Amino acid sequence: MNGFRVQDESRRAKWAIAALFCFLGFQYATWASRLPTLKTELGLSETELGLLLMACGAGAAASFPLVAFLMRRFGSRWLALVSALVLAALLVLLSVAPDYPVALLIICCDGVGVGALNVAMNAQGAELETRFRRTAMSQLHATFSAGLLGAALLASGVNLVTSAITAHFGAAVVLLMLLLAYARPGLLTEAGPQPAQAAEQDTGAQPPEEARKRRSALTVPSRMTLWMGCAMAFGTVTEGAMNDWSALYMKDVAKASEAVAPMGIAVVSVMMLVARVCADRWRTRWGDGRVVRVGSAVAGIGLALALLAGGVVPTLAGFACVGLGAAAVTPCVYVAAAAKGSDALALVAAMGTTGLLVGPALIGFIAGAAGLVPGMAAVAVSALIVCLSATRIRWGSLVPAVAE
Repeated sequence: MNGFRVQDESRRAKWAIAALFCFLGFQYATWASRLPTLKTELGLSETELGLLLMACGAGAAASFPLVAFLMRRFGSRWLALVSALVLAALLVLLSVAPDYPVALLIICCDGVGVGALNVAMNAQGAELETRFRRTAMSQLHATFSAGLLGAALLASGVNLVTSAITAHFGAAVVLLMLLLAYARPGLLTEAGPQPAQAAEQDTGAQPPEEARKRRSALTVPSRMTLWMGCAMAFGTVTEGAMNDWSALYMKDVAKASEAVAPMGIAVVSVMMLVARVCADRWRTRWGDGRVVRVGSAVAGIGLALALLAGGVVPTLAGFACVGLGAAAVTPCVYVAAAAKGSDALALVAAMGTTGLLVGPALIGFIAGAAGLVPGMAAVAVSALIVCLSATRIRWGSLVPAVAE
């Protein structure tokens, strides 16, 4: 009877945390889907629109010290709920932004909120796996993709009725609040101190003032944490670059038709979604370290071979290798970072955001200087760097009963 109760509690928590992942994907894609409208209404140039996008990533990357402090002070449950409320409010404010400077400030704050919710929901996912001894993180990341899809469908549906951005964002906020209301009762409260804090407690009694100062100060990242950050950064470089450059590569290099060129993004996205649905069972069977090493090697080598072969079919096969191999990298690294404490998780998340922000621009610079083939080759190298970094990470051993 007790086993059934634990299983029910685990399932309830899993769906609550999945709602957070869906929330973040839905919120981000809602305003991203209306960038053309924002560009027109605010009278933005291409450069100003690019800076608007960069402001979100910069806010998320710069949020590391604040998020680390809030995680230590209040825990992931509180941070998830508060940051989600802030993100919903920012969506309302963006719909009525009067000019570009105000919109820029709102999007920068949105990036901070994204950074906070990203860390909090991944900490919740790691706590779920630790407490119930069941792998779930990859499936949780799959619901982020479901949130992106849901927001795109809502944007298309609303546009059939009205082009007003206030009506669209208003409807989106209602759905976001329903997701948050569903998530709140099932979210987990950390049972004990963070690993870094527990290590402090093991050293013996400390004066309250000294202990308080140590809890409020950022810790120097360990070499292991930096390797995790490296794996996360280059993993997000791989994901982001494929999303931004695959269609252009298909058209200009593989010589695909206008109708076939978008299939590059579709193949990567579908393979990544399918792999994330299945990856928790792979993690259960082979362990996180092997899944990341083999997966990133498949991504890098598969893409490299596709670049050498050329042509539409080999290119699509190589892109499929990237979607399949890179899918489990970020979920596994988040779990490993969470085991090192809130500071490590916040730093690794910030490095991942930096990779997502800088990666596509870096590939564009390489493509502009040497061509799209060397640019895509850099993506393959990024995947192989993830494989190398994974060999330096000490992966935790979770012995789950099943992968839910």
